[in-house]
Amino acid sequence: MKYARLGRSGLVVSRFTLGCMSFGDPAKGAHAWTVSIDEARKVVHAALDAGVTVFDTANLYSDGSSEEIIGTLLQEAGVRDEIVLATKVWARMAPGPKGGGLSRAAILRQVDESLRRLRTDYIDLYQIHRFDPDVPVEETMEALHDLIRAGKVRYIGASSMFAWQFAKLQHAADLNGLTPFVSMQDQYNLLMREEEREMHPYCADRGVGIMAWSPLARGRLAIAWGETTGRIETDVYGATLYTQDQNSNRAIIDAVGRIASERGVSRAQIALAWVLGKSPVNTAILGPTQVDQLSDCLAAVDLELTAEEVASIEQPYTARDIPVF
Repeated sequence: MKYARLGRSGLVVSRFTLGCMSFGDPAKGAHAWTVSIDEARKVVHAALDAGVTVFDTANLYSDGSSEEIIGTLLQEAGVRDEIVLATKVWARMAPGPKGGGLSRAAILRQVDESLRRLRTDYIDLYQIHRFDPDVPVEETMEALHDLIRAGKVRYIGASSMFAWQFAKLQHAADLNGLTPFVSMQDQYNLLMREEEREMHPYCADRGVGIMAWSPLARGRLAIAWGETTGRIETDVYGATLYTQDQNSNRAIIDAVGRIASERGVSRAQIALAWVLGKSPVNTAILGPTQVDQLSDCLAAVDLELTAEEVASIEQPYTARDIPVF
């Protein structure tokens, strides 16, 4: 494994993060492909053995059962102080004003519930899952700042939103002497590169680290065009992604397959090597449900693409509409 600082913060992360959305009760939430704790245990132990130090989940995932599983497994392994545990807040978890969103009341309630499920007394990286237009940014940033002062949270980050929204939150922190975000977790892969236009330049300028989610485009970059997987067939949210310019998507996927064949490696490794090679990405989030999937992906940490290979993969890309978060 290789490691990097998360932006200009003092937090060191493994170049690959284990995404825990794949762990949970399939009967809860919207992720029917999730695996139980027994299968998750194998993946978590393999990740730890390989040097992965970052584990990312969210209160939303499988209605909290993802947090419960990863909390139990990390406690079993006795590695809490050796890893970076990340989770998220924003999604609606219960009715009423404290059940979701980014108000002070909601954040203070939801962090305690996440801590309980994670079986820990602190969260290394607490991320807002989306922007909340109904709450003043000052209120959100002050609540997060207070969590750090209380010792419940060590660092704060954000996930998918428009660059102007993220800048507004950071500006509020600057003006009021509050803790700023150290990371942005955004959708970034060969089929969706729109973050290169505004978000990534802004983050590079501010010293904010990038955690790339869906680096394999929900698995589409790991298989040939026209093939499918159980997750693709049951992923309700994923079905709304990567639907634009299918001619471009196919050309990119075909190019990934051609280079993978020439290199004698998997498609996944080519797609992941491309993500890790792009600045300012510090870590890419993997979502395996099996040990062999994890092992294949982790091998990409030592793979470097040539300038010609990168150009051939990137050339078919066309501009996409930015998702409405």
